Amino acid sequence: MSPEITAAAVQQLRARTGVGIVAVKQALDDAAGDEEKAIELLRKRGLSQAVKKADREQSEGAIFIAEAAGKAALVVLKCETDFVGRNEAFVALGQELAESLAKNGAAGVKTLADAKLPEAVQKLGENITLGETLEVGAPIVASYVHSNRKIGVIIGVSAGDVAKAKDIAMHAAAMNPTYVHVDDVPAEAIAKEQEIWKEQMKGEKKPPEILEKIMLGKERKFREENALTKQPFVKDTSVTVEKYLGDSKIVAYHRIVI
Repeated sequence: MSPEITAAAVQQLRARTGVGIVAVKQALDDAAGDEEKAIELLRKRGLSQAVKKADREQSEGAIFIAEAAGKAALVVLKCETDFVGRNEAFVALGQELAESLAKNGAAGVKTLADAKLPEAVQKLGENITLGETLEVGAPIVASYVHSNRKIGVIIGVSAGDVAKAKDIAMHAAAMNPTYVHVDDVPAEAIAKEQEIWKEQMKGEKKPPEILEKIMLGKERKFREENALTKQPFVKDTSVTVEKYLGDSKIVAYHRIVI
């Protein structure tokens, strides 16, 4: 009778090989728990390339987003070169993973990734792994992925229409706001900028009260430049994003860059 394969044994072999959990478990079962024999079986089954590439750096990749029933899901699929990141098979896999996350959640996308990634490594000849994943729900959800798949944005708003939310997602992709509201800018970020402003104004011979007003003005400008709601809307710079949205409020904002 074959020995019981523990979760710890499976995780250890996965750490050594980089192969998916299903394939690792099967190999350990077939090898009666012998780790070295399991590695040999994985190599014979065409997974040796994945094993060899498991420690190679993945500095490239692409972002994929899918939407389903008031929810948007984002997946980062990582690879070694931009050439593979633009490959049709890589793009198709990334979109499939995003759709799985939107429909089946984190557990579903992990199962799919474990099953599909070793095959993708074999086919495309690079180490490919599932990177950051994100799920966002809101009354109105919209998303935008830049044409190079290096920038992805998900916006959730309290009311209104998807078209306006989509406009805001495109705006955020272009203008890179760090925060949603001016009050979201942390004190640490302000303090860091204040040190720079003080250094810049060292030679100015102005009364302290004037310098104080200048500092307050710089702080207000810094907050507004970095807050999504206060930025001039890219399609009509005569209004801010906040005014463009009207009564609708931003309840979720995520901008991912690779």
